[in-house]
Amino acid sequence: MNGSSHSAPSVVEMTLKRGPAGLGFNIVGGVDQQYIMNDSGIYVARIKEDGAAALDGRLQEGDKIIAINGQNLDNLSHGAAVELFRSAGEEVHLRVQQGLNLQNGPTSSRADGESSSAFSTWTMYTVVALAVIAAGFMAYKRLRLHPRASRGPF
Repeated sequence: MNGSSHSAPSVVEMTLKRGPAGLGFNIVGGVDQQYIMNDSGIYVARIKEDGAAALDGRLQEGDKIIAINGQNLDNLSHGAAVELFRSAGEEVHLRVQQGLNLQNGPTSSRADGESSSAFSTWTMYTVVALAVIAAGFMAYKRLRLHPRASRGPF
């Protein structure tokens, strides 16, 4: 052993009672907004101070929420997961995978499933950049296929 201890992820069950500000945490992820490449899971992005999750103390930023009230969150869009959280009732039972060692923490999130505009902005810039590159490539190909005719000696 090299002296460092790495704990394996563990699955825990917990019940949170919804407070005035909801469950008190933000989520990221889903099949349409993957937080981790090739993983469409739903992750805790941020725990709100004095919210239900913070007061309970077990849910941590970076935890993967596997199920809510027995409903598995695999292969759901972000919006569908948000709706499950919003309609989950007063007492919400969560199955959570904890102890994940994520390289990058959440950078943007939605409160109890609210959406982040940062992801949408990033996506928009990526699409625009790809469109500009494609347009430039098509113009280049057009010029290569149809060069201007020579106008005589210069």
